[in-house]
Amino acid sequence: MARECDVVVLGMGPGGEEVAGRLAEAGLDVVGVEAELLGGECPYWACVPSKMMVRAGNLLAEARRVPQMAGSAHVEPDFSPVHARIRDEATADWDDAAAVERFTSKGGHFVRGRGRFTGQGRVEVEGGSGPETFVARRGVVLATGSGPAVPPVSGLDQVPYWTNREAVSAAEAPASLLVLGGGAVGVELAQAYARFGTRVTVVEASDRVVSAEEPEAGELLLRVFEDEGLTVRTNVRATAARYANGTFTLTLDNGEQLSAERLLVATGRRPRLDALDREALGLDAEARRVTVDAHMRAAPGVWAVGDLVGEGAFTHVAMYQADVAVRAILAEAGLGEPGPGADYRAVLHVTFTDPEIGSVGLTEAQAHERGLTVRTGLAQVPAGIRGWIHQAGNEGLIKLVEDAERGVLVGATAAGPMGGEVLYGLAVAVRGAVSTATLRDMMFAFPTFHRSVLEALNSLSAE
Repeated sequence: MARECDVVVLGMGPGGEEVAGRLAEAGLDVVGVEAELLGGECPYWACVPSKMMVRAGNLLAEARRVPQMAGSAHVEPDFSPVHARIRDEATADWDDAAAVERFTSKGGHFVRGRGRFTGQGRVEVEGGSGPETFVARRGVVLATGSGPAVPPVSGLDQVPYWTNREAVSAAEAPASLLVLGGGAVGVELAQAYARFGTRVTVVEASDRVVSAEEPEAGELLLRVFEDEGLTVRTNVRATAARYANGTFTLTLDNGEQLSAERLLVATGRRPRLDALDREALGLDAEARRVTVDAHMRAAPGVWAVGDLVGEGAFTHVAMYQADVAVRAILAEAGLGEPGPGADYRAVLHVTFTDPEIGSVGLTEAQAHERGLTVRTGLAQVPAGIRGWIHQAGNEGLIKLVEDAERGVLVGATAAGPMGGEVLYGLAVAVRGAVSTATLRDMMFAFPTFHRSVLEALNSLSAE
């Protein structure tokens, strides 16, 4: 027989866990369904462990910069402390018992199994205890996340390549690594491994790495990679992959062949829609995401949050959407007041390379595509006083995108040391539609990295 409850949350990644926990704390009878680890990709295979790798690699890079500024240093990379920290501190050896306890202590009921939304508030689950059906009186929240997007490369499905999961759970750094894909995941892991002595080659189909960012940011990162000894191939596609005698080989469309001990496929992610009844949601066969309104409602009694929605595959986006959905569900249940809907004018993201690249809002190209009258401002971090003081490892830039007719920022990029932290003030400016005149009239602490924002504003005003 079907078990009735108030809400079923299908998928317990960051967004789903947040929704389920808060609704349970509010007194609703909540069932959370997850086939893998409660908490999802971020704490076990993505954001947290990968940044532990990045942090360790950055320490090695900083130590190697000592001779330029402060004497001498001898660096001997050892990947074992990184692996131990990821295994023991971040993931508890990839065990989610603490996360399950955190949810159930709030009053939630956790079901481990592969669920499927079949419409009319029903979720069918295939788990270790056999099939179960849950019927939600107040609604279903879809949060099934995304999975790796694997390109159609001949032979790739026949070789034991890495995704980000294998890359962050590896016990040792390989001697050599091919990275297929120069987006955020690919470049972060490529640089981290290279700093531990791995010989890295990145293959990217577009004309630059981090192609979703401003061209200036991609060009900057490419220069840094080349200076650090990474090999980058852009404007080329892999046509075939093979694995023999412990070696991976990629054949490129220009005829070149590349070989390495490991192959990491990091060519993006796709929303997981296979657990959803498309007809019940009004989705056609070609749909790549779940369409929602401003309050994350996909259909009567159905909400969706996270990667499924297609507004950015980032934990902070999922958490933001979870907050919107929780308010909407509680208001509909008579347990709260409705709040504002989701606003994506200032979606921000950070690529945790060195230099760190933080971006918010529209790129220059996107602003032009929207028909805006665009002005841009650009400042180089090494030319600012803090960049000059920092010297070794000071590569970076600030780029501002202004809607000239309104005189407000609609986008910004902060690349450099702590670029993601510098981004905060720019995100506030974009979200709050603060005028560029007001920004120029502000005080900027001296000497700081964020003072380069003023230099970019002055560049903007000079056009």
